[in-house]
Amino acid sequence: MKPLSDQLPTLRVALVHDWLTGMRGGEKCLEIFCEIFPRADIYTLFHFPGSVSGTIEKHPIHTTWIQHLPWLSQKYRNYLPLFPLAMEGVSLKGYDLILSSSHCVAKNVRRHPPTRHISYVFTPIRYVWDMYDIYFGRESRAGRLPKAALAVIAPWLRKWDVVTCRRVDHFLADSDHVRQRIRRYYNREAEVVPIPVDTRLFDLSYQPRDFYLMVTALVPYKRVDLAIKAFNRLGRPLVIVGSGPQRAELERQSGSNIIWAGWADAARLKRYYGECRALIFPGEEDAGITPVEAQASGRPVVAFGKGGALETVVSLDDYLGGRRDFFSGVFFPEQTADALIQAVERLENHASGLDREKIRAHALTFDREVFKQKIQEKILEKLGG
Repeated sequence: MKPLSDQLPTLRVALVHDWLTGMRGGEKCLEIFCEIFPRADIYTLFHFPGSVSGTIEKHPIHTTWIQHLPWLSQKYRNYLPLFPLAMEGVSLKGYDLILSSSHCVAKNVRRHPPTRHISYVFTPIRYVWDMYDIYFGRESRAGRLPKAALAVIAPWLRKWDVVTCRRVDHFLADSDHVRQRIRRYYNREAEVVPIPVDTRLFDLSYQPRDFYLMVTALVPYKRVDLAIKAFNRLGRPLVIVGSGPQRAELERQSGSNIIWAGWADAARLKRYYGECRALIFPGEEDAGITPVEAQASGRPVVAFGKGGALETVVSLDDYLGGRRDFFSGVFFPEQTADALIQAVERLENHASGLDREKIRAHALTFDREVFKQKIQEKILEKLGG
């Protein structure tokens, strides 16, 4: 397909993203948008220079006054109540297209007709909708001040989120799970363009060893605590790759079989995926890139049976029921240590039926080039091209 920037050479594009603090799944989508529109401007609440790829950082990046608040690098989530006000102040006059990538307030940016706004949504604001209790409920580890502030502001923020999402002309969702949330919370329809994964970074060159793997941010909804409880009881080695505010607390809960690997570069991460027995994925995710990365390495996944994992992992039940000729994982039905333990044991009992080549072939259907092609087709369609 001819690049959109060549097909639409005069189109002035603004890319809007919540914040730029690291290269996670959302930023990898933004990176592809930058490749599609190499002359686009980027608007974001705040940006930590050097934290994202060169592809993103070579674009003009415009931030808001949030950028200048104190202790931003350590405490930016505490400023959540201010994010709507900051996004309301972003001016995008003169653009033909706004392409936002949003899990918080990027989709709520103001637009000025005749500008068109297409929003690729990772989730409605998880902090105030379905994961409010995890982040700010009674059992959460958030400080008293953020909890008190969100208790007051959450009803208003939900209302603001619903009203201002009317500024979006067309919604795209990263999974059917998110499409259903968009319909439930906003009463809007969305089309699904599945998450992109750079499957070229992974291959079948490693042989599995005797450890399980998590690759994750250490934040509450990832449910690393659940994996630790289960593997403390199982006694199996569990390698945890990642960083985040919960690390010290989670380490205190860990037995000697839990190995904390910290951040891993691309080469180490490729080896971890290739050598693990399986990826452990105990949280409810909107889509989930790490299960696809594991499958691109020919490795199976043990996942909580809710959310986006249901769309990326082929279950053992489908294989045993004759509905698929391979499987790439086992789901567990509830977020308890017992259920996770049973799923791990079930995978081990059927490990001889795993087919690494078929697992990887399945992962290739989520490759970033597939995503890039589909997203360009959707943009052309929505623009009437």
